[in-house]
Amino acid sequence: MEVFGYFEPQLMGAKIGSDFYQLSSNKLRVDLQLKASDNVSFGANFDYITYHGKTKWDILEFLPKSVTAEASTINLFGYEINPYILPYEDKHFLDNAFVKFSFKYADFTIGKQQLSMGTGYAWNPTDVFNKKDIIDPTYEQPGHNAFRMDLPIKSDFGITAIYAPTEDWKYTDILLKLKGRISHFDFSLLGIQKQWNYTDARIVDPIAMNFYQMNTKRHILGADFVGELLGLGVWGEYAYNKIKIDDDEKQAYVNAFAPLLALSSYLYRPMEIKQDYYELVLGLDYTFDFQTYIMCEYYRNTSAKSDYKQYNFNDWMQYLSAETKSITRDQVYLFVKHPMTDLIDIGGSYIISLSDNSSAFIPMVTYNVFENVDLSLFGNYYFGKEGTAYASNLGNGGMFRLRVYF
Repeated sequence: MEVFGYFEPQLMGAKIGSDFYQLSSNKLRVDLQLKASDNVSFGANFDYITYHGKTKWDILEFLPKSVTAEASTINLFGYEINPYILPYEDKHFLDNAFVKFSFKYADFTIGKQQLSMGTGYAWNPTDVFNKKDIIDPTYEQPGHNAFRMDLPIKSDFGITAIYAPTEDWKYTDILLKLKGRISHFDFSLLGIQKQWNYTDARIVDPIAMNFYQMNTKRHILGADFVGELLGLGVWGEYAYNKIKIDDDEKQAYVNAFAPLLALSSYLYRPMEIKQDYYELVLGLDYTFDFQTYIMCEYYRNTSAKSDYKQYNFNDWMQYLSAETKSITRDQVYLFVKHPMTDLIDIGGSYIISLSDNSSAFIPMVTYNVFENVDLSLFGNYYFGKEGTAYASNLGNGGMFRLRVYF
């Protein structure tokens, strides 16, 4: 049995209004790996995380005033309770635990495991399992409980099938993927059914302090490719989405929304769910002879809005909870990195919303301090009007991260 992992202390700071807040964390990740035989292997990861500093954040402080009027206030026994507090609480959990059986014609993986799809860097339209952080898109993703089969077909083609059970079998997550290689390009075609919840954060259970969620079935037909063209690395990803809402879910939402409608039919409108939309990613990268790396990626999401004045309260809450990958329709992600020395890389990313003309700049420095010790520094600066995707009121700040491997 191999035992390895890392310890990761992190400090984040952000200026919100006239105040500067800090949140620090300590993360210990322990990985176990065992190859029991030529046909059986096992892997697991345990995470232990503690939080310190400002561990409760009011989401409403980050939202434009034009939409917070829709937020609900809970009054219990004369005390007002804010249901929009985001807590950071100490936690420990089993992130991955899986066994893999390898046979002559197929591999089977059972348990909580890594599931990631797509070729995009900042956005992945076909990845319905993970939530990327636009500030650090490459940070590790959590495991997902599933049964997986990988079936090779000849040398350049293969099929992947994933079955992830849910509470109601009708909403079970199913994925079927055909992958292959033609000339200088790898490609895949996907069909997915995924249980997908849409939150109406204006409807709050005053006892459980939960927001109302509507269960839907998300059906996806997707494709991606990656390869080389004229000396450039190129990739693309596409997903056509069809949202199906059962009649009983529609009626349950009508009943839950009725009290808000009775309060004000002008202020409160039913939750909007676009049931037919597509997502598209196109990207390219290049490394110069002097080792500077540049990348550009374009993302379009037709479920998002092109006019920031139409963003509503639920749009923001669904974006912050990663129920949608974007609140703005068209975006561009630019990235550059250059090795200053053998141990230090400098660079940064610049994200632009083409729809509302807001942007964010994220400078970064990585330093290999010692063997098995890496230091990363990130900044984040927003440039946009209030109400836009990267509005300045989201809070400028930075992050310090140290990782020690063992």
